[in-house]
Amino acid sequence: MERFVQLHLLTSYPPANLNRDDLGRPKTALVGGAERLRISSQSLKRAWRTSDVFADKLDGNIGTRTKRLGEEVFNQLLAGGVAEKKARDWARKIANVFGKLKQAKKDDGSAEALHIEQLAHISPEERAAIDELVRRLIATGEAPTDDDLKLLRRQKSAADIALFGRMLADDPAFNTEAACQVAHAITVHKVVVEDDFYTAVDDLNRGEEDVGAGHMGDTEFGAGLFYLYLCIDRQLLLDNLGGNADLARRTLAALVESAATVAPTGKQNSFGSRARASYILCERGDAQPRNLSVAFLKPTEAHGDGLLANAIAALEGERGRLDQAYGDGDANARVMDTVKGKGSLQDVIAYASGDLEND
Repeated sequence: MERFVQLHLLTSYPPANLNRDDLGRPKTALVGGAERLRISSQSLKRAWRTSDVFADKLDGNIGTRTKRLGEEVFNQLLAGGVAEKKARDWARKIANVFGKLKQAKKDDGSAEALHIEQLAHISPEERAAIDELVRRLIATGEAPTDDDLKLLRRQKSAADIALFGRMLADDPAFNTEAACQVAHAITVHKVVVEDDFYTAVDDLNRGEEDVGAGHMGDTEFGAGLFYLYLCIDRQLLLDNLGGNADLARRTLAALVESAATVAPTGKQNSFGSRARASYILCERGDAQPRNLSVAFLKPTEAHGDGLLANAIAALEGERGRLDQAYGDGDANARVMDTVKGKGSLQDVIAYASGDLEND
């Protein structure tokens, strides 16, 4: 089995503010001496993980990220007739398995005292084990033992944890190394972030006294053609999923489709900036992976055949030069190119997820 899958995508977004910084501006990066729009990997991964594509293709195999596990368990115990003091104590013990509690030393009786300090990513089988333990505690009235709590930690079926990893700082033994690395998406050309001044009219204002707007505001936006790079360690993905090749294939299919079709949700109601990839290059192999963003150190321009065609030419040209220099390229790589009407998303998905069971 070839270990690595690399995906290179070009996606054009119209005016948008998909991923904001702390001031509400579109995120940017200085690349090759020019300002570019940027979409963070965190924003992209969350959009994919919570998408309908993941939900449809990986139903029952998606984890839950939450700080509120203890509060939820407490409510279940209370509803089952456990006394409040016991319910709080047992809920805190269960939540503490997945991370340090915000109020680790003393329970002040608040809901927050049942919360974990950091978001914990909990797999479906861990969720099932918690629910089973809660039912037993309600039935027996006995406190959870240390062995009970140790058995709560398990991860072999959460596709999103297998892909994007899990870090439990208080107990590194239960960490999961991410099988997928996602670069920040950047525009292939230089950009200028623009301002949109807008007004809203009061529908009940008859204009008899005040003919002005009922509200005024402004928001910042940018438009651009983005380059996105992903690298997936297929062997690690398979290991993270307990050797389940069918689930690994479905996970790769969901990831590729999401990367091609799912946009971050930021300001979508204001801009309607949903887009699909116009170009995808999918490579497989055992050689050390390489990002092809170097193709865009010099900002791409829109002369000649246009920005998209020029960006594709720059990407493929850089890939060819690197393959020639290092001699380790993928001669069987799959391409979906809407400019040339070449290839399809299904071709790319089939190649990315093929031959997983042969190791």
